Amino acid sequence: MAFNINKIRAELTGGGARPTLFEVVITNPVSSIADIKVPFMAKASQIPGHNIGKIEVPYFGRKIPLPGDRVVEDWVTTIINDETFDIRNAMETWSNAINSQQGNLATLGSSPSNYISQATLRQFGKDGSVLRVYEINNIWPMDIATIELGWDQNDTIEEFQVTWACSDAIVVSGTTGDAGGS
Repeated sequence: MAFNINKIRAELTGGGARPTLFEVVITNPVSSIADIKVPFMAKASQIPGHNIGKIEVPYFGRKIPLPGDRVVEDWVTTIINDETFDIRNAMETWSNAINSQQGNLATLGSSPSNYISQATLRQFGKDGSVLRVYEINNIWPMDIATIELGWDQNDTIEEFQVTWACSDAIVVSGTTGDAGGS
């Protein structure tokens, strides 16, 4: 039989992982005032994607594909903005420390260790268990997106996206294994 609903039910452990059960923790090395708010205000995120490049070696008219270098995609978070602007201000302060808007200076010095940081992304099961914990390393905010304003924006709360550069996203714990992340 080609279709059997009971087979997919049996394979869908726990009824499937839910994209709404997550928490983001970001450590801002420049302005930590908003760090405690981020887990509550980061309303959307993603598990960073990655790919391994392909090196093609020509040999007698054929191309032999070999694995190249791993590249981790940029990481995006969507942040809810409240009237304190704490998180927005902290992100802008961090960005300005990397390269100030008016002086075009790195106010923390030029060493990357002064402005890069780490984030943690936790994925929860429906029973509250921690399925996976990702460490997202060497992050810095490369794009702090606009906040849309408009007289027709009734019944909404401001939000903005931050796009982060990162070097890797490693599974460090959880009930689903570590994916050989070391």
